Amino acid sequence: MVAIVSCCVQAGAAQTENWPRWRGPQDNGSATTGGYPVKWETNSVLWKVRLPGKGCSTPIVWNQRIYLTAPTNGMDAALAFDWSGKPLWLTTFDKEQPGKHRNGSGSNPSAATDGETLAVYFKSGTLAALDMDGKVRWQTNLVTAFGPENLFWDQGTSPVLTRRDVVFARMHHGESWVAAFDKKTGALRWKAARNYETPVEGDNAYTTPVVIEHEGKEALLIWGGQHVSAHDASNGEVFWWCGDFNPKQTGYWPQVASPVTGKGVVVVASGRSDKGQPRFYGVKLGGKGDVTKSHKLWTREDTGTFVPTPAEYKGLIYLLRDRGEIECLDPETGKKVWSDALPKASSNFYSSPAVAGGNLYAIREDGAVFVAKVEGGYELLNETTMGERVIASPVAVANRLLIRGDKHLFCIGEK
Repeated sequence: MVAIVSCCVQAGAAQTENWPRWRGPQDNGSATTGGYPVKWETNSVLWKVRLPGKGCSTPIVWNQRIYLTAPTNGMDAALAFDWSGKPLWLTTFDKEQPGKHRNGSGSNPSAATDGETLAVYFKSGTLAALDMDGKVRWQTNLVTAFGPENLFWDQGTSPVLTRRDVVFARMHHGESWVAAFDKKTGALRWKAARNYETPVEGDNAYTTPVVIEHEGKEALLIWGGQHVSAHDASNGEVFWWCGDFNPKQTGYWPQVASPVTGKGVVVVASGRSDKGQPRFYGVKLGGKGDVTKSHKLWTREDTGTFVPTPAEYKGLIYLLRDRGEIECLDPETGKKVWSDALPKASSNFYSSPAVAGGNLYAIREDGAVFVAKVEGGYELLNETTMGERVIASPVAVANRLLIRGDKHLFCIGEK
């Protein structure tokens, strides 16, 4: 296969070498260094490999090895590829539980790594830690241990890693909690209840926690149950929480888009932007106890997102709405810097955007990939169709773009 038609490369720029979890090295969906592809032809990618089954998880990268989850022969599996797309290993677990939504799968959650531990989770309930060569250190089944997940749709929450633990949050209609398991042994270190009364479906969350620092301590930032909260990563205790994101108690407002931080503010999407009920909020990080009245900085009812998680790039938030509208805003004030829109189609955006080299990468569910200049203003640069459905988020790492479709993993970049 031939290389891309054109690529915008910053000569001598440092590369973002690793993309260790779903939203990248800074949990913000962006790469601030390196040069990334702008234009390519569908049949002229650097390489593509056939995947063993349908999964919606986003690939991760560590030291030019690519890791992702997918079903194989009816079993949950984790697998790895080298930088040229050559398969390295495939490790299977228990029987796959397929997705029930057309854009769902049993492998929705993305893997996470710190270079020593690889953590994976599946809809079947399997939570596991592997070494980087695919050997299972331990595995447990959270459904067997704590009962079934009662969600309207397919599981979407990914595991995260702290300095010592694998952390997973279950937020559903039932006992909700966040728990930490020892990276090496799988022993349960702590499990903290996280239950809030909400209208119907408001207790369902598909979001992924973000590891932050709170007053010099490692903390977990969690959005679900229509509350955002920060927990001590060593024991699960709550540092602070903020509520009142649904003051009219409207039903059927689950949390899908994960939180993103910028300039000391956590930005969260509530409501149903896809149904004309958007809500967008900025909450100042920090504080103690209930900070609902003291730390909520701004509220927007004219914009928001339901599924795609926003990206943060160089201090600004880039919001991709479900139908392709884009807005750049200041996280401290919530004020719009500019707004525009990608070309419309019958399909929605389920993939979360990435921003790299000043360009935004957005993928519609029908496989259309858009590249738009967003730094300093908006300009649509390119549209390419990958030829298959895409739900996973794009990965910008080491001057390459990885796109995981229903059937293939694509790598776009220079040889």
